[in-house]
Amino acid sequence: MSRRTSRPRRPSAAGPRTAPAPEISAASPCPCGLPAAYAECCGRLHAGAPAATCEALMRSRYAAFAVRDAGYLLRTWHPDHRPDVLDLDPGQRWQGLEVLETTEGSAFHTTGTVTFRAHYTAGGQAGSLHEKSRFVRHEGAWVYETAVFAD
Repeated sequence: MSRRTSRPRRPSAAGPRTAPAPEISAASPCPCGLPAAYAECCGRLHAGAPAATCEALMRSRYAAFAVRDAGYLLRTWHPDHRPDVLDLDPGQRWQGLEVLETTEGSAFHTTGTVTFRAHYTAGGQAGSLHEKSRFVRHEGAWVYETAVFAD
């Protein structure tokens, strides 16, 4: 998942914003939608634990958008496709994630895809992002490579 508003676009040249959003604490429900606290779910990956599957990485990247952790997003982006900087919109709020399909992406694979719909609000308007993300193993770890937008 990459930075999106109502229309896909490249990140701007502004520097990354890495401070977590104040409304999500370690004890908050994880933004990725799994039934665990942020610190025990995606927060562990944001702190450096490896993602076991491409779906786990995709969920943690969604959560990183929710807490505005640009550093994590850049670290988990394949170096051949990673932007130099990532400008996250402080007014955009991620509201929910639906994982629609996962193909491959387990401990036994080197590639995988996750199709999902992510819901957000920006400027008082609701929107959603429907994407099929491709993940690959790079130096032994899952990383986000590219995406195809479904709508």
